[in-house]
Formats: sequence, C-alpha cells, structure tokens
Amino acid sequence: MVRKPRIWLPNYFYHIVSRGNRKEPLFQDERDYRTFLYILQQVFETHPFELTSYCLMNNHYHLQLRSKESPISKIMALVNKRYATYFNSRYELTGHVFEKRYFDEPLNSPTNMLEVSRYIHLNPVKANLVYQPSEYPWSSYRYYGVSDSVRKPYINVLPLVEGYPGTLQEKKKQYCEYVTARQELIMASPLSK
Repeated sequence: MVRKPRIWLPNYFYHIVSRGNRKEPLFQDERDYRTFLYILQQVFETHPFELTSYCLMNNHYHLQLRSKESPISKIMALVNKRYATYFNSRYELTGHVFEKRYFDEPLNSPTNMLEVSRYIHLNPVKANLVYQPSEYPWSSYRYYGVSDSVRKPYINVLPLVEGYPGTLQEKKKQYCEYVTARQELIMASPLSK
C-alpha cells in the first residue's frame, strides 16, 4: 500500500506526536531524555526549525514545530532515526523503536496554537506525574516562566504569547495563567484522583 505524501506548509506550526512501539517506553531514564533533546539540537543546527512547546512523556512525545526551510518529514526522519539508533544501541535491541509514522496536524489559527500548547504542557499533570506543569523537567513549560535563564535556540515562545498585551514577561505570565486555568479543571475532575 502506498503512503500518502505528507503535506508541508512552511508557515504553519504542526502538532507532532510520536509513540513508542507497542506503547513501550521511549525514555527509561534521565539520560534518554537528555539524549533526545541533544538530538533535537543537532538536527536544528543543520535543518533549522522552531518549537513553541514540547513534552517528552515516557512512551511518547509531543512537539509543536514549524520549519520554514526543510520539510517537517525530513526533520522528523532525522530525529526519530537518530534516537532509534541510540536507543537500540544503548539497550542492545533491534527492530522498531517507534510504533508507526508520527502523527502531524497543521495548526491553522492562534486559538489552535494555544489549545495544543496547553494540552502539551498539561500532559504530565493529566498523567498524574506532577501537580504543576512547571514541576515537569521534560517539557518547554519552564520557558514561559518569569525566569528562563537557559534557553534553547530552537525554542520560540513569541508565536504563542504575541496576542497577549504588555511586555514579554507579562505576556508569558498570561500564557501560564491560561494553562493553569485548565489545570484546575483537570485536578478537580474525579478521574484525576
């Protein structure tokens, strides 16, 4: 069966999800998470892209990514291939690391951008891994905090906060309030207990 070619719209951000084969863990310890972020950095250096948000869960990851120069399929092929090679080598495995082709969906409005980013940043809260999204070390949420002393060159918070009034710090604060408003609903839900 022939796969449909992926559509690449260079001015759009995409929500990208990739899951471990058979929903098995992609990240077993801190070294795996750090290696994945290092691979993102390596790929960025040769194929520039922007991330407004990301979250690495143990058996899948989310990216909110835009690439104006290279097709997203090329970037994802490099990221997943390099990570699969590392993972199989480290754990002495063979075969597929990822379940199937990654999921991608273009985000065609500021509202979609905000909703997807909030969903990404609240993933660890919904999974009961942390109480606050700021407590989870493997997401981009910390870049929206007041102090973001360490920045990755591929992180760009502006597309998510540009619609809010005020200084950049005020905009980021309003974004965090937007995220935590939904967090309170999640925590109040009987399913989260």
